[in-house]
Amino acid sequence: MLASAKELKIRGVKVGGDQPLLLIAGPCVIESESLALKTAEELKRITASLRMPWIYKASFDKANRTSVNSFRGPGLEAGLRVLEKVRQEFDVPVLSDVHDLAQVEPAAEVLDVIQIPAFLCRQTDLILAAAKTGKALNLKKGQFLAPEDMGQAIAKAEAGGAKQIILTERGTSFGYHNLVVDMRSLVLMRRFGYPVVFDATHSVQLPAGQGNASGGDRRFIAPLARAAVAAGVDGVFLEVHPDPDRALCDGPNSLALADLPDLLRVLLDLHRTVCLEKT
Repeated sequence: MLASAKELKIRGVKVGGDQPLLLIAGPCVIESESLALKTAEELKRITASLRMPWIYKASFDKANRTSVNSFRGPGLEAGLRVLEKVRQEFDVPVLSDVHDLAQVEPAAEVLDVIQIPAFLCRQTDLILAAAKTGKALNLKKGQFLAPEDMGQAIAKAEAGGAKQIILTERGTSFGYHNLVVDMRSLVLMRRFGYPVVFDATHSVQLPAGQGNASGGDRRFIAPLARAAVAAGVDGVFLEVHPDPDRALCDGPNSLALADLPDLLRVLLDLHRTVCLEKT
């Protein structure tokens, strides 16, 4: 069983403590305003019907794509305009990742949660700058780190003044072009006292597995998500798309939006069972 985690409140959405299972979800990247809004509308409908707290996630600029020719998104200014529209129209907190110090301040004007990408979780200046905005931070564990090493990332965030921190597991490098999930990581990171989220979609990614792009195997999203919720995580992170096979980024490891409701019902049942065992 995981240790207890402090409760955070992010624009009305609560995570940690004894709160319901959190969903962080959206498309990998902002492909267009219309797709972002369509996805947000469907996610709002699904989560409202399940009474599930939700944070919308989409990247405005994917700076860590495999190829220089890969689609990166609309960029900082245009992407933030879309995220602000999602935030206001659907009354939902929004999350996106920053890759550069210059992005932090303008991103903080829109985002409710600033995400530090897994590849950048050791970048001291980036973490400090994000922490100093006063926004909630989602620190993704690097594919190259042991879970206990995230204590150093937390210390940097706390040194910058961060009060609301989420830790997200997204798999660990296992040889070339492959990731593996060690569920013990969820237990170990929870000992830091902050909410822990499991990224079930990036965990099935095959980094650079297609040569000029990452591959993935979405068959394993559901079983890994079930295992993580059974272990007692505070939330799940899922990249979803109306048509993953046509997605411009991370399609092979994205979940079809139509498949989301059934998976969430199972995860919520598991979460309730785990919570009952705690009492």
